[in-house]
Amino acid sequence: PDRGCTYRGIFALCYGLGLRAGEACGLKVGDVDVDRQLLVVRGGKFGKTRLVPHGPRIGDLLAEQLDRRHTSDASLGAEGPLFSFNGRRCVHPGSASQTFHDLVPALGLTVAEGVSPPTLHCLRHSFAVGTLLRWYRQGQDPAAKLFHLSTFLGHVDPASTSIYLTITAELFDEANQRYEVFAAPAWQQAPR
Repeated sequence: PDRGCTYRGIFALCYGLGLRAGEACGLKVGDVDVDRQLLVVRGGKFGKTRLVPHGPRIGDLLAEQLDRRHTSDASLGAEGPLFSFNGRRCVHPGSASQTFHDLVPALGLTVAEGVSPPTLHCLRHSFAVGTLLRWYRQGQDPAAKLFHLSTFLGHVDPASTSIYLTITAELFDEANQRYEVFAAPAWQQAPR
């Protein structure tokens, strides 16, 4: 029961907050602060813990998951798993990854020949690229904010984050538009 809701929650956290599968699956009930819209992500890569703020849509999803867990186990404490099938253990990240892999064909995505189909970890990459794209579209300086993204993803420095920043057509267009605005004065002054 509730497998669909459980996996939906895990996938949403990987895509919407850029969490690793193990981080999303390993969340405990006490790691969710609904009032402050904050997650405590423990045991990330290299055992690091970080605070991850979230918006109202993720907040609603987390509140629903908490309600489901408390309904299935009224004695559930702060150390109880947020995502569980048996109420005692967290969903294994390998199970979440395999389920995502099994669902990909149903999505009808066009995957170019020679390219691997998306994995659950690709949602983390999509989050990073989407964040960068949003900053470009909002007129912000992505280079100045890269440390924010690195911290949010649990990286020590932007060099680790750069692996996630695949250049997409949309991102390339936004960067080109930014460069054209920057270079326009030089082009207008150039001798003809």
